Amino acid sequence: MSTAREYARRRKRLMAEMGEGVAIIPTSPQQRRNRDVEYPYRPDSDFYYLTGFAEPNALAVLAPGRADGEFVLFCQPRDPEKESWTGRRCGPERAGERHGADQAWAIDQIDEVMPGLLADHEQLYYSFGNYADMDQQVLDWVRRLRERARAGVQAPSEFISLDPLVHEMRLFKSAAELKLMRTAAKISATAHVRAMQVCRPGMHEYQVEAELLHEFTRNGARFPAYESIVGGGANGCILHYTQNDARLEDGDLLLIDAGAEYQGYAADITRTFPVNGRFSGEQRALYDLVLDSQLAAIAAVQPGADWDAPHRAAVRVLTAGLRDLGILEGEVDALIEDGAYRPYYMHRTGHWLGMDVHDVGDYKIDGAWRMLEKGMVTTVEPGLYIAEGSEGVDPRWWNIGIRIEDDVLVTRDGHEILTAGVPKDAAEIEALMTGA
Repeated sequence: MSTAREYARRRKRLMAEMGEGVAIIPTSPQQRRNRDVEYPYRPDSDFYYLTGFAEPNALAVLAPGRADGEFVLFCQPRDPEKESWTGRRCGPERAGERHGADQAWAIDQIDEVMPGLLADHEQLYYSFGNYADMDQQVLDWVRRLRERARAGVQAPSEFISLDPLVHEMRLFKSAAELKLMRTAAKISATAHVRAMQVCRPGMHEYQVEAELLHEFTRNGARFPAYESIVGGGANGCILHYTQNDARLEDGDLLLIDAGAEYQGYAADITRTFPVNGRFSGEQRALYDLVLDSQLAAIAAVQPGADWDAPHRAAVRVLTAGLRDLGILEGEVDALIEDGAYRPYYMHRTGHWLGMDVHDVGDYKIDGAWRMLEKGMVTTVEPGLYIAEGSEGVDPRWWNIGIRIEDDVLVTRDGHEILTAGVPKDAAEIEALMTGA
């Protein structure tokens, strides 16, 4: 996990960007799954990035230059009876020692304390629209301060979203963050290798998913970063298929898109392989095409290249390959301009990766694709999906869905593939699956 010093550095940097004013950063509420069963708790990513505090019912306040302390934390009070049921709490008494808070209050005191923290600050940094109940509470605090205007109390008059500042910080990964991301990637890679080794015709998708989750958990990643996609045959042509209950048939491909979350950081890997361990001729032709497109896209991940460069590289290789296989007809440039590839490749080639699997950060600045810079992490994930009934396509290509995805760090001189621990060359996959 990141150190207390790392969290303090992030807060200092954010407050330097804020200049004046005061910021309110809530964490996510506990979510109910059904009746009296709750989902495992996961803190809000922005809140956790700035505090390292993982308990629910908490809120941070940052007040640059405040005499009594710039970092104020509200959290659940200690309660031995409740803790015996739901687990230990930090409590305000230990928030300074454990999390670097300058002051800490019990969360049930927030309505009493918060107006004083906001008073006489013109600017309030808060991101509306994430948590409706908190939005209303913030507005109520401001309203109460406005009612004291005759007493000389100034309420915040300028509301500024905190998202752009925090999300630009999160886009560039520190050494501490990259250490966690490499661990998440290694765990996820081990799980994908295990899935290839155990897969056999007649298994069900959920049995392969269980192998992934087993490997995640036994290596310290308690939860997946997102719901795992384990799609055999025609299900591989459904981009976000998560039903994962079909029987795996001899002769089909299996597409797995799965990644572990390790100490708040996500990995995101996709591999596609034959259920029986051997690619058919058609499967191999399309697989090698997708792999070539991915290699071209990864090569385009360079500092100074624009965000869209990997996508353009993948599209060109895929379009030319589909033309060579007879699935498309025409000149490559014209086919790209017309989007002729889109029925078979309908998504982008990547997204930012970090604390969230679809991580924060702008893709464009002033209407232009932003430049890739050292410390950014992106996925690279081209694919081809030829569903049954695809118009004008020979049925021998139907029900072949292929995606190959890796997590790629932009470095000073090029890139680093964080998820290189899973084979993706077709021959290597076959050798692994057959024990050769």
